[in-house]
Amino acid sequence: MPHSETSTIAVPDEAHATAHHKHEKHEADPRAGHITFTDNTRAARDLTLTRTRTHESHDDTRPDLSFPFGTTDVNRGGYTNEYRAVSESGYMPADLALRPVPSHVYRLPQALADPEKARELKQMKLVTWKEDDPEDPRNWSVLYRWYITAVAFASAVVTGDFRDIEAEFEVGEVVTALSVSLMVVGFGIGPLAWSPLSELYGRRPIWMIPSVIYVIFNIPCAVAKNIQTLLICRFFCGIFASAPLTLAGGTISDVWDNNERGLAIALFAAAPYGGPVLGPIVGGFVGETVGWRWIIWVNMIFAGVVTAFTMTIPETFAPTLLRKRAQRLREETGDTTITTEQELFKASLSQIITETLLRPFQMIVTEPILLLMSMYIALIYGLLYAFFFSYPVVFGEYYAWNDGMVGVTFCSVLIGVALAIFVTPRIERDYLRRAAEKGGRADPEDRLPGMMIGAWFVPVSLFIFGWTSPPAVQPGGGNWVGPVSSGIPFGFGMVIIYFSANAYLIDAFPGYVASALAAKTVIRSGSGAAMPLFITAMYHNLGNGWAASTWAFISLAMVPIPFLFYRYGRAIRARSKRAAA
Repeated sequence: MPHSETSTIAVPDEAHATAHHKHEKHEADPRAGHITFTDNTRAARDLTLTRTRTHESHDDTRPDLSFPFGTTDVNRGGYTNEYRAVSESGYMPADLALRPVPSHVYRLPQALADPEKARELKQMKLVTWKEDDPEDPRNWSVLYRWYITAVAFASAVVTGDFRDIEAEFEVGEVVTALSVSLMVVGFGIGPLAWSPLSELYGRRPIWMIPSVIYVIFNIPCAVAKNIQTLLICRFFCGIFASAPLTLAGGTISDVWDNNERGLAIALFAAAPYGGPVLGPIVGGFVGETVGWRWIIWVNMIFAGVVTAFTMTIPETFAPTLLRKRAQRLREETGDTTITTEQELFKASLSQIITETLLRPFQMIVTEPILLLMSMYIALIYGLLYAFFFSYPVVFGEYYAWNDGMVGVTFCSVLIGVALAIFVTPRIERDYLRRAAEKGGRADPEDRLPGMMIGAWFVPVSLFIFGWTSPPAVQPGGGNWVGPVSSGIPFGFGMVIIYFSANAYLIDAFPGYVASALAAKTVIRSGSGAAMPLFITAMYHNLGNGWAASTWAFISLAMVPIPFLFYRYGRAIRARSKRAAA
């Protein structure tokens, strides 16, 4: 049953500045859930603020992934819970809603620091959700929200039969590998545009338009007469295919509140890693039987079906929904004071470019937490693409299996991913338990135990793969079980590491989430793009055992990172201007 806890603050007009400071402290209440504002005696500017925990699904102390960080001028307007708040009247006073961006350095928003602007802000009403609001995605039926989650998850990248491409276009294996690398480069560049565009225009058009263009760009790939056409179109395929991957996590956070996302967010963590694994499984048999061009056609058909389902996803982005509601209410009532924070403090184009293209790289240089975590994620993502090229070396060259059978070996990675999906909700529950033990406010470092567990599985999987493969273990009988089984611990560790590291970055930089995730995505995609260019030659020159062991030792050197941040992360954040206090 729902339960509530309430407190009341009277805010007279002449005491506004002092009350606002108290309100900011009140916002930090770690036990706060949904916020309910009761509107009475508006003319006297007395506001009764009632906090009501309507259910256990929302936690105000954790970053709001629905806040439009990239397109809101937070220097002027600061940060607000407008998009997660619930009020009886459907409004909240703008001057009392704003607070500083969460970081170690306290900066009062410019709109509140300037007395004249603060007086103007008093008259503005920010639109919020109402109690049991049918337009609030969090109030949609559980079944419908799971349907949206399933559609968001349904994305994959198909790779396969490269030998036919080499023969047809008379190019080497490195040039052929560019068909994968350039697509992954597109994965890194695309989100830099799709993320701010989705904040400006909503998630729905960014779900549909890039997906349709991605389907179209598969056509010139499939009918390419030369390698240049194939490579250029694969690059554009990557840019447009990155839109669903960019929006999946945000859409899940739109429809599931932050205390009820366990399995849903586990699926999101698996999507960027589990999706590409499906490619060799399908592409191997298709390429073996009907040629490499049909790999592209099959991919286009699959992408077309997924795109058709994405068109059934309604708009879920709270800032967009509330902005449209504010526009409608202004037209109906003639009250121009009805607005949203995003409308009040819309970022300029130069600010959006800075937030999207410049700040991520500034933060990589100045924030050791972001740098090392992004490098760790990049290593894991790169190793996934390394498996795509090392498995064919071992099973295609030494075991003489055809492309279809080589593709089947990737099922072991999917088994590991499935196990991780089963475990990640339990890691999330452990985090919530730690938060409860600390009075409701967990430290970002409480996200790291999962990563501390998963880190060991990656080097173990690489050692298994390297030293159960030929020539250490010659082909014959059931000897294939060793190198094939290495995919299970790798798939498990890969998803667990990403889940924990991604959550840690979000909690460590709550006021700069967009920039932190953009930096991570660029570094991750760079690693994934580089691996296919040299991994085959590496296995040929070093041998299977030492090639795999080289990466095992590198990943083993990364293992201390979550342990060091668990111990010293708080002290490191204390020296940062952007990290959470």
